[in-house]
Amino acid sequence: MRVLVYNVRGFRDGRDRVAAVVRRLSPDVILMTESDGRLRLGRFARSVGMRACADPWSPLRRRVKNAVLVRPPWEVLEHRLVRFTGSERFYPRGALLARLQGPDLRAWAVAVHLGLRPRERRRHVRELLLAVRGLEDPQVVGGDLNERPDGRAVTALTERLDDAWTLGGDAAGETFPAAEPTARIDYLFVSPGVRVERAIVPPIPDVRVASDHRPVLADLSLPTPG
Repeated sequence: MRVLVYNVRGFRDGRDRVAAVVRRLSPDVILMTESDGRLRLGRFARSVGMRACADPWSPLRRRVKNAVLVRPPWEVLEHRLVRFTGSERFYPRGALLARLQGPDLRAWAVAVHLGLRPRERRRHVRELLLAVRGLEDPQVVGGDLNERPDGRAVTALTERLDDAWTLGGDAAGETFPAAEPTARIDYLFVSPGVRVERAIVPPIPDVRVASDHRPVLADLSLPTPG
C-alpha cells in the first residue's frame, strides 16, 4: 500500500498543481487535510482516478475538512468522523476514520488535523487514541499535526503507534513551509505489524508550489489476515 499524507490548503494554490503531484506519486490512499468543499473534493478525486470520502453533511456545523481518497482496487467499506472537542468555533478539527478493503487485505485509514495550541493538540490526541483503540484491522494514521517531533502531542502518539519516518524515513523529513521547509509537522503513523518499506518527502519540483505543505509518501506492507 502506498500512502500519501497531504495538507492541500483547500486547493488554493491550484487544484491542477495538486493533481500533478498525485499523478506523479500514484498513491493507493491519500490522507488529506484542508480538503475544500465536497463538490470540489469529488471533482479532484475523479480527476486523479480516485474516490473520496469526507465528513457527513450537516446544515448546522462547519466542516472538518479531512478526507480519505482511495484508488481501485481499494475501496471504502465504511467511514465516520470524530469531531474533536474544544476546537476553534470557525475552524473545527477532527479525525476521519475510513475502513478500507483491498486485495485480500483490510485496514483503517485515518486523516487527522490537530489544532494550533499545545493544550488543544494534547486533548485532540487523547480523543484520537480513544477513537482508534480496539480497531481490529491494521491502522495508518496521518495528517497535519501542527507540531514538531519533540512536542507532547506527537510524543503521546508515538507511545501507541509507530512514526513511519523513524522506521523508514529518509533525511530529516521537513514538510513546512513548502518552498523551503524547516519543520516536520506532517506525519504518518502505523499500528504494530505494519512494515514501512520507505517514507520520503518527495523531492519533486511540483511540491514547492502545489500547497504550503509538502506531502509525506510511504510504501507499506500490511500484515495478512489470520
